Amino acid sequence: MRGCQVRLWCGSKLPLIGFGTAAFPYNGKGVEQAIRTALEVGYRHFDTAKVYGAEPAMGRALTDAIYKGMVTREEIFVTSKLWGSDHHDPVRALRQTLKNLEMEYLDMYLVHWPAKFKASACYPVPKEDDFEELDMESTWTGMEKCVDLGLCKSIGVSNFSCAKIEHLLDHASIPPSVNQVEMHPLWRQKQLREFCGEMKIHVSAYSPLGAPNCPWGSNAVMENPIIQSVALKHKATPAQVALRWGLEKGASVIAKSFNQERMKENMGALELRLDKEDHIKMEMLDERKLMRGEFLVNGTTSPYKTIQELWDDEI
Repeated sequence: MRGCQVRLWCGSKLPLIGFGTAAFPYNGKGVEQAIRTALEVGYRHFDTAKVYGAEPAMGRALTDAIYKGMVTREEIFVTSKLWGSDHHDPVRALRQTLKNLEMEYLDMYLVHWPAKFKASACYPVPKEDDFEELDMESTWTGMEKCVDLGLCKSIGVSNFSCAKIEHLLDHASIPPSVNQVEMHPLWRQKQLREFCGEMKIHVSAYSPLGAPNCPWGSNAVMENPIIQSVALKHKATPAQVALRWGLEKGASVIAKSFNQERMKENMGALELRLDKEDHIKMEMLDERKLMRGEFLVNGTTSPYKTIQELWDDEI
């Protein structure tokens, strides 16, 4: 993947195709082996989060590969995320993440969702009385301290709307480098991509294939007739077309497959080129968001009484 990177505003180089570790049901041994295989295939960006439970498995796989000389720490890009129950103390949360990963620093630390829970909140899905008022200014100050202490090289957000980023930028000393969001040909994020582009915030796409094997996911992307016809035209696979679409929209993509052949197939998106006709066809597809975040919405304790409030009517 040498050369297949995007330079973030902070100077870090993010590999365009990342490897996701959110497995349902969770299997630590499976995650560990999949990361080892992904390293052999050529992946260099590894994405995880506290809520996935995969940090220890990722740490074992990556530190073993570094110890054996397969890669150096500088050659890999590691991302993890701050969960809602850790907004009170991002520094402490990141120190625990680093302990789990057996690493001295992260390349990227993201605020997973714009939601804050009690430190004792039900995990991972909060109960009604677990919600607290979100104070992003305080949370972001803690994230900036993580950078100042050398615990991470860059910080960013995930699942943030244009309005929430704009509010964050009003008080941020260190702007977010990345906004990681759901993005694929059936949820194209045009408004968000344009806004983030103006703000020099890189968009990273999770569920770029529609998360077909996840509880919230769907086969709609992979089985879409238009995407399949574009794949047939280019002698490619629907997965390669969907990933390439994201790359050509200026995003990086985080693909998750623990199957070695599909890992290789996904990397093949780097060699594919779509034409104008392909993009026109995919721009006409009906849009539907898959990860809607209903678990953050209730009519009493959550700051978000409706889905529209969570996404600021960008859904």
